Amino acid sequence: MQIFHDFTDEYGPEKVVYIYEPRSGLKGIVVIDNVSAGPAIGGIRMAPDVTTEEVFRLARAMTWKNALAGLRHGGGKAGILADPKAPNKETLIRQFARAIEALHGYIPGPDMGTDETAMGWVRDEIGRSIGLSKVLGGIPLDQVGATGYGIAICGEAAQGFCDVDLDGARVSVQGFGNVGQHAARFLQERGSILTIASDLDGTVYDPNGIDIERLVEIKRETGKITPYEKGQKLNRDAFVDLDCDIFVPAARPDVIDETNAPRLSCKMILQGANIPVTAKAERILHDRGILSVPDFVANAGGVICGSVEYSGGTQKQAFEAIEEKVRENTTAVLKEAKAHSQMPAEAALALAKQRVSEAMAYRRSS
Repeated sequence: MQIFHDFTDEYGPEKVVYIYEPRSGLKGIVVIDNVSAGPAIGGIRMAPDVTTEEVFRLARAMTWKNALAGLRHGGGKAGILADPKAPNKETLIRQFARAIEALHGYIPGPDMGTDETAMGWVRDEIGRSIGLSKVLGGIPLDQVGATGYGIAICGEAAQGFCDVDLDGARVSVQGFGNVGQHAARFLQERGSILTIASDLDGTVYDPNGIDIERLVEIKRETGKITPYEKGQKLNRDAFVDLDCDIFVPAARPDVIDETNAPRLSCKMILQGANIPVTAKAERILHDRGILSVPDFVANAGGVICGSVEYSGGTQKQAFEAIEEKVRENTTAVLKEAKAHSQMPAEAALALAKQRVSEAMAYRRSS
C-alpha cells in the first residue's frame, strides 16, 4: 500500500488512516481532510487501483465542495482497494465499516464501486451513512440522480456565460454510469441532445441523437454501451476528437490533461466526476475559450442531497436545495471569474478557501 506523503497544508488533512485485514485481504484508506464546519461527508470509492494521493485529492475536493455549498460538513473520502465485482464485496465493506466506526468525524456515502446497498451494510455495522435506500428512510443518490440533476442546473446557470444554449446543445458524456446517465437525462429535459457516450468498452457516436433510455437499458443488461444498435462504434477515447457543445466527464480523475485538452472540441465542460481535469489542462481550456465549471461546483448535487438526508429531510427538499445552491454557486463563481479575468477553477477555489478559513477561525487554536 502506498505510504502517505506530505500533502499537508493549513487546511488539512486532519487524519489519514490505513486499514488492513490480512484474512480477507481488505486494504483501505480514509482521509478526513477538514471538519471545521462539521463532520466530514465523502464517499467510499471501491477500485483495485485506488491510491492515497487519489483519496486525499478527493477528500480535499469534498472540503471545497461542502464549503461552497454552505453545508454543515467538512470534507473526507475513503477508498477500498478491491474490485467492486468481487464475490466477497459485502464482507469487505462490512469489515471496512467496522474499522472506521471510531472515526466519528467521517460520514460515509456512495461513490464509484459502492451504492445504496453498500451504504445499508455500512449503516448496519456502525449506524451512520448517507445515500441509503428508501426502505431505510434514505434518499438513494444514484437512483434519484441527485448529482446529475445538479449538473443540469449548473448548465442552466453557466449557459449565460458562454456561447451555449442548452436547448439544442449537443452533449458528450464520458463515463455512462449513474452520474453520466442522469446528467444526460436531465440535460435532455432542457432540450439538449446526447450525441456522444463513452464508457470502458468504447464510444457510441450518433450526430442525430442517442436514445438515452435504450442506452441505459443496454448498459444495465450487458454492462456495455457498444451493443447499442445505432450510430458509430469507436474506441473509448474517441470522444476527445468528436465535436460537441457540452462535455460531461463523469468517470475517473485526470481524464482531461495537457495531452488531450488541446484536442477537446466543445464550448462548455460540466465536471460530473471528481477532479477529472488537471490543473494544466484547466489553463489550456481557459486559454482556448472553453468554459470549464470545476467539479466542486458542478457536481455538488450528490453531497447536498446527502446532507439533507442526514438531517432527516425529504427528496423534495433535497432537490430544492440542489437547485438553489448549485445555481447560486455557479453564478457567483462565474461572475467572479469574469470580473477578475480568472479561470473558473481559480475563482471557485478562492471562494471555497475563504469559507473554510472563516469556519476554521471559530475553532479552538490549541
